[in-house]
Amino acid sequence: MAKGKPITNLVNVIAWITGVLVSLAVGFGMVDGVLPVRWIPAVITVIAGWIVVILTIVSVVLAIANRA
Repeated sequence: MAKGKPITNLVNVIAWITGVLVSLAVGFGMVDGVLPVRWIPAVITVIAGWIVVILTIVSVVLAIANRA
């Protein structure tokens, strides 16, 4: 059972990093206007994009602080 734990940890880290990168890509896409949301004004989309970016960065900082 000890052999599976490092692999599980590696898969979890890769999944977490992938989630962070996707969140940042979506957030910055909304901010830049490349990823519009139908029927929602552009201003709201930009604000939502910044919220996604900021919360993603905060979650990364908190996750790193939690590990230390």
